[in-house]
Amino acid sequence: MARDIRSIVARTRFAGAALVTLASLVLTVAPGVALGQVVRSGAGTDAASIVTARDLFRLDLGGGTVAGANGSFGGVRREINWDGVPAALAAPNNLPFNFFNVNSPRGVVFATPGTGVQVSAATTDGSGQPADFGNINPAYTATFAPFSAQRLFTAIGSNIVDVSFFLPGTTTPALTRGFGAVFSDVDLAGSTSLQFFGLGNALLGTFFVPALQGSETFSFLGVSFADAIVSRVRITSGNAALAAGLNDGGGVDLVVMDDFIYGEPGALSTVPEPATLWLFATGLLVLGIRKYGRASAA
Repeated sequence: MARDIRSIVARTRFAGAALVTLASLVLTVAPGVALGQVVRSGAGTDAASIVTARDLFRLDLGGGTVAGANGSFGGVRREINWDGVPAALAAPNNLPFNFFNVNSPRGVVFATPGTGVQVSAATTDGSGQPADFGNINPAYTATFAPFSAQRLFTAIGSNIVDVSFFLPGTTTPALTRGFGAVFSDVDLAGSTSLQFFGLGNALLGTFFVPALQGSETFSFLGVSFADAIVSRVRITSGNAALAAGLNDGGGVDLVVMDDFIYGEPGALSTVPEPATLWLFATGLLVLGIRKYGRASAA
């Protein structure tokens, strides 16, 4: 009996030590996950209402205030405000998914379950198209407003846009340490969100954009991590896609986007993802316990 008790105690100590080692391993290789995230958000009736949250997020990522070529700030942050998109690629035409990795290489490629993505027309285009996606529905000119005049951004045929990161100007996948966006007309809490994914499509977190009842309002949400661990961001804008005859209100929350701000896309890390480490270490733990048990029984 005494021998059995000593054997159980020894196995328990072994398992406890292994779990401590496993926890230390994950904390060491994935500090961005273990230490959490920094979230900046705000909402208001005018553009000035969200400037503080936007500027704090800029500081979190770094890069200063002087823009370089292709929306680069100090080589550590990128921004997209859509206003440099040529009229020929604005509404009613769709924007190529890879425009901001080929035409203006900033390391992002878009995707959507819908039929495309679109940048709104500007009054300076000379196309005669109304601003603020009035080409889709004339009511939208009084629903949405630009944060940085004049263009806005939306998916077509869906309310979802995926943003994947690449080394700018290449097809090499990359990672970023944070992403934020400006939204117009988020009315309902929980309708609009940013979902962050790491390598292996591992979900890093879902964060909701602050809401404010009214038309032509502004919201901002930005999330930064301690390290570059984000490979993709899924943006859900409102609870319905823009469409002719579909107006905002009565439970329908239509939302569009403006400025994107994100960390400079960098090369993929060779460090394994936390989920992989857990599987690997758990397997070692099980094998170790079995081996120890056999040795104790001998």
